[in-house]
Amino acid sequence: MSKALVPSHLLVPAGTGSLDAYIQEVNKIPMLSLEEEQDLANRYREDDDLEAARRLVLAHLRFVVHVAKGYAGYGLQLGDLIQEGNIGLMKAVKRFDPDRGVRLVSFAVHWIRAEMHEFILRNWRIVKVATTKAQRKLFFNLRKSKKRLGWLNMDEVNKVAADLGVKPEVVLEMESRLSGQDIGFELSADADDDDRRRVAPAAFLESPADSPDLVAEADDLESHNNELLYQGLSELDERSQDIIRSRWLEDDKATLQELADRYGVSAERVRQLEANAMNKMRASISA
Repeated sequence: MSKALVPSHLLVPAGTGSLDAYIQEVNKIPMLSLEEEQDLANRYREDDDLEAARRLVLAHLRFVVHVAKGYAGYGLQLGDLIQEGNIGLMKAVKRFDPDRGVRLVSFAVHWIRAEMHEFILRNWRIVKVATTKAQRKLFFNLRKSKKRLGWLNMDEVNKVAADLGVKPEVVLEMESRLSGQDIGFELSADADDDDRRRVAPAAFLESPADSPDLVAEADDLESHNNELLYQGLSELDERSQDIIRSRWLEDDKATLQELADRYGVSAERVRQLEANAMNKMRASISA
């Protein structure tokens, strides 16, 4: 089962105007009777009929929109929530068993909400506010209670803790997380003067050293140049290699006369051998 089951013109667009058009389109799709739903579900289960699965998905897109609107208070785009809910709907269609005597809408709501919950928890805060199953349940129930009651007093905290089977300290910690705000790592370009008087977290991490990408680039260049150098050296005869190493690569560099005495030739001859070796290396490197 994939997103391809939903026609491209019914995929949720990013813009508000396009989203309104999407909602109008899915509301035009007729709902299925019980007999039609069971027939389509059986065709998909028994014959792997993707057209039947597609019709089941399309007929319930309006329900996904309805569920998504219930999560509008989290500051996330409605279109994104609908997209995630559509994924949950397709997963539900794949697992739906019409012989259970339950309508698809009742079965699918759990899958739709599960996908939306995952999306909200991934995107509502930069730092995750809930990771375990108990924390997730507390997150959504506590946020619903806070919208109605505001800050909770201890009686309300104890009641929420008792209802959800957690300790009051866990409720207080989650309430604190819900009330926190993400802090921008850097000041935005449109920050006002008051904002600019405070120091952004990024300023505490400034370093005079080169950035990691520049260091890596320099290391790669040095490694590449060394490979080319030793490739050029390997193509020289043994005496020419020794002259180049002694004149250029060793810390205690030899003079032309020292090399002349070593090989029993004149200093001018050593200079010629050095020049010829350098030309051969340049030609090998540039080849």
